[in-house]
Parts: sequence; structure tokens; C-alpha cells
Amino acid sequence: MEGFLFVALGGAAGAMGRYAIGLLPVKTSFPILTLIVNIIGAALIGFVTGIVSSDAEVSPYTVLFWKTGVCGGFTTFSTFSLEALTLFEHKAYLSGGIYIFLSVVCCLAGVFCGKKLSMMIR
Repeated sequence: MEGFLFVALGGAAGAMGRYAIGLLPVKTSFPILTLIVNIIGAALIGFVTGIVSSDAEVSPYTVLFWKTGVCGGFTTFSTFSLEALTLFEHKAYLSGGIYIFLSVVCCLAGVFCGKKLSMMIR
């Protein structure tokens, strides 16, 4: 039952962070803020995973807080999917393709970099 509390608290923190970034005054038809959020979230989940896979003793509640809660509440894959589809519906095929490509490649790179960073600070 305690796990639910850690997930809820982390989810609230992640959702508030996502909302705050969405308030940035960026005027563009390209969904750059969602892309940035997903890259940050990917790096964060990579970092947390790297710490957990190290020899460091990490509470399972800490892992729930960060991975399931914060990252789950912060990242926006459903928004990414909607925005990509919207770009295609508006016949912005090049932007849609670039957005999907950058999201996948940069988020994979973010996970990789987050894990490497966690190894450097151990």
C-alpha cells in the first residue's frame, strides 16, 4: 500500500513539472516543448535505472517514486502521439516525420546518457 503513496507523490511532482514546462512562452507549430520533456524524461529514467543497477542500495520506494511516479507523470508519450498525428493530419508530413524521428532517437540517447551519467557519479 505504501508503494501507491510514493507513485502518487512522484506522479504529482512529474505532472507539475510537465505543466510548468508547458507554460513556457514558445510560439511554434513544431511541438518542441513535448520533445524536450520526453528527452529530459528519458535521460532521467536512464539515470535512475543506472543508479539502481549499480551497487548502490536504493529503496524500492525510491525507485517507484522516480521511475513510475515522476517519469510517468512527467513524460508525455500520449501527447507526443497526438501531436505527431495532428502534424500528419495538417499535411505537415516532413515536420511529423522529423518529430517522430527526433523523439525516438533523442529519447533513446537520453536514456543512454542518463545511465552513463549515473555510472560517472557513483
